[in-house]
Amino acid sequence: MAEFPFRAHAAAHPDRLWIWQKSTYVDETQRTWLPIAFEARAALPGRLLNQLFVSVAPGHTGPWTLKSAFSIRLRQLDTEGNLQVLLRQEDIARGEAVPPSQLSPRLLPIMWQLYPGQRYRGSDSRFWRIVYHIQVGGVEDMLLERLPDPESE
Repeated sequence: MAEFPFRAHAAAHPDRLWIWQKSTYVDETQRTWLPIAFEARAALPGRLLNQLFVSVAPGHTGPWTLKSAFSIRLRQLDTEGNLQVLLRQEDIARGEAVPPSQLSPRLLPIMWQLYPGQRYRGSDSRFWRIVYHIQVGGVEDMLLERLPDPESE
């Protein structure tokens, strides 16, 4: 019987992820993580906004492209809807770190810290559930989903 060429396995979660540049995070072992795609969903008056996928990683091409009109909608979704982000571990040249004060307003926190219960807590005090974190064929992906704010419920 032929063996499947890829092996998937669960990967160890980084303890912390810090913003390095606009679309680059760094973990405690100096590995770089890129937010490859967002998925946002919100119930708007009278309808449900379809899923919206956006690529934000520099030099990343694919079916998801950031459009200025969509970036405005994503900001509106920041407090109204469900948000997921796919982080991919890729070794890239980092360049100089950019102070958070010089970064534009963001949907993603400046830092994530691993908490018990398969989740991260962002620097904005919001929790993010680890939906999955796998490594397949040398590519490591981690999907995070922002949990509802318990104070707004």
